[in-house]
Amino acid sequence: MLYHLVKYLSQYYDFPGVWLFQFISFRAGVAAFLALIIALFVGKPIIKWLKKHQIGEQIRQEGPKHHASKKGTPTMGGVIIFIAILIPSLLFADLTNAYVFTMLLAILWVTALGLWDDYIKVFKKDKGGLRGKTKLLAQTGLGVIVGFMMVTHPHFSGRSPRIDPETRVIDPTLLLRRLGFQRGDKLLKAENQTQLNFEQLNQNPYPFASYTILRKGDTITLTIPPQQRKAAAIALFGQKIPGFTTRTDIPFVKDHLFDYSKIIFWSDSPESWWVKLFYVFIVIFIVVAVSNSVNLTDGLDGLAVGTSAIAGGALGIFAYVSGHYVFANYLRVSFIPLSGELSILLAAFVGACIGFLWYNAYPAQVFMGDTGSLMLGGIIGVSALMVKKELLLPVLCGIFFVEALSVIIQVTYFKYTKRKYGEGKRIFLMAPLHHHYELKGMHEAKIVIRFWIVAFLLALIAFLTLKIR
Repeated sequence: MLYHLVKYLSQYYDFPGVWLFQFISFRAGVAAFLALIIALFVGKPIIKWLKKHQIGEQIRQEGPKHHASKKGTPTMGGVIIFIAILIPSLLFADLTNAYVFTMLLAILWVTALGLWDDYIKVFKKDKGGLRGKTKLLAQTGLGVIVGFMMVTHPHFSGRSPRIDPETRVIDPTLLLRRLGFQRGDKLLKAENQTQLNFEQLNQNPYPFASYTILRKGDTITLTIPPQQRKAAAIALFGQKIPGFTTRTDIPFVKDHLFDYSKIIFWSDSPESWWVKLFYVFIVIFIVVAVSNSVNLTDGLDGLAVGTSAIAGGALGIFAYVSGHYVFANYLRVSFIPLSGELSILLAAFVGACIGFLWYNAYPAQVFMGDTGSLMLGGIIGVSALMVKKELLLPVLCGIFFVEALSVIIQVTYFKYTKRKYGEGKRIFLMAPLHHHYELKGMHEAKIVIRFWIVAFLLALIAFLTLKIR
């Protein structure tokens, strides 16, 4: 909202430093800082309110014995993270951007689902919370909404909102902003053209060799060298992707994309509804898988929120790189026009997680509950899909992946041995994996710190995939 207000007022008033708001990096930095401050300031009164109303955690009896001392610790603290993400995002992000409002919708959805689950656990005294089928259905609903947006909304197909949907003509004054000129500069001509439609652009994708600019009464001619015209044209107009695309980046493979549409071999069109429907199922699977994986990881003080902050920070950098043509072209990743705005929400996400960690670090003063864990997983899963990095999730979110895998292995092996031998056996002392290490005698704080270190190393490996290709 503040971004839109500043943008509107800058047409009439010349505020000092107002030009900073056009830079995503500036708005992302401010959003992260503000989210951290909000989490620190709202955390204490929220924890006090939760204690007053006796909204405390119920501890599983079969868990490690020392966890019994945590009984009654305020839960549903994910509300702190939610508030700290929402306010900076609304203030500094472009709310007309489909990546932004789809992510905000996802955040609201999973937070409401987590609150519902925690409400049943705390107020209905039902330790199981929501029924598994109900939770899965709600998560599937989120996947359907996100998937539907991604296959239908023009922003997700690389079509810039700077293009008028009726006339499909680009406003020449907006070319200057894309070239980095100052507010108040006016475009006089671009090789005798002041407008360019898509048909002309498709015939000659790099049409402009020079731009004549009016600045404070003087004319300036900007000449684009031949080797830079392609970069300038795509930076100005965005990459021309013919409608919806199911392509995504493959880690470690240079200049190669995986196209989900190839799996639907009976369809001869990448934009057919068969392909779109299949892609929606991919979105559902990833959203459900990541959200539940983070939920399983939330078992020790600071574990889930710390590892989520690392993964969210990495995805925020990926979003910024993917939305910047020069960086995306250099690193050979998909250039995704408009996705850079997503880095503002992810910066707020990281700031909110760090702020919450102030109260959630060992010994925790508050637990996030499903309100927080489902939200963290939902944000990570949806953002990975938006920046075409979902195939990198097993590396980037390796902690969540291994934690979920340990539960699957444990349950599967127990059921198999019980059916075959009449008595269930276990591979781990307890699942998820962090409880296994607790029962082996490792201190909770040491487990958390080591998992953070591993998460950080995995994030570095994810970045290295940009060059090891």
